[in-house]
Amino acid sequence: MSLAVRVIPCLDVDAGRVVKGVHFENLRDAGDPVELAREYYRQGADELTFLDVTASSSHRQTMIDVVSRTAEQIFIPLTVGGGVRTPEDVDSLLRCGADKVGVNTAAINDPTLISRVAERFGNQVLVLSVDARREKGEQHTQSGFEVTTMGGRKSTGIDAIWWVKRAEELGAGEILLNSMDADGTQDGFDLEMIRAVRREVSIPIIASGGAGKVEDFPPAIEAGANAVLAASVFHYGKMTIGDVKDELRRHGYTVR
Repeated sequence: MSLAVRVIPCLDVDAGRVVKGVHFENLRDAGDPVELAREYYRQGADELTFLDVTASSSHRQTMIDVVSRTAEQIFIPLTVGGGVRTPEDVDSLLRCGADKVGVNTAAINDPTLISRVAERFGNQVLVLSVDARREKGEQHTQSGFEVTTMGGRKSTGIDAIWWVKRAEELGAGEILLNSMDADGTQDGFDLEMIRAVRREVSIPIIASGGAGKVEDFPPAIEAGANAVLAASVFHYGKMTIGDVKDELRRHGYTVR
């Protein structure tokens, strides 16, 4: 894995527009995905993640045309997720310009999807997106963290720590770990969750959910993340990619 910390803007897209809310609710328009992608590339983003945030819940295919137009504008790795259900979906996304593909709900429903994709396209292509939160109500897990689906709206009862271990065994190349408790709050990353996952897997972890200020990013790396991902703080101009990289450098981390 790379020694340099990666800074990754995330474009949450609904109906062809970038949106952002809190806990995936009360979504606000944040702009055109192609324009934002171009701007983040200019700022020095290491990668870009594109998530069709309602594809699974509304049973729509990922918007191939938006992915294609985005891929034409940037020359850094592009990860695309949302509504990916089969190896054929992965093939379509790779052909239209994606470098990696994120899977979430479909992998929970059929874990063999992970191994089938990894065997056909290589481990480096498959990013397991994990929307995890502290257990609530009747659900109890050994770790205290459970996996959710449908943008955090549906509880699965699956232990998040068990799931990331299993996914690594099946061939996942990377974990996009999104804290549903922290998502959109700008109160900082869930460091306890990052540490818990880091203890159990050796593949790279992308920390997601909760970034609110540049000082939030170095602790996520210290906790065990290999990359940091954020959305609204970049979309609404609260900070730039360069600001985050400067802060990481100030704490002694290598960035590109």
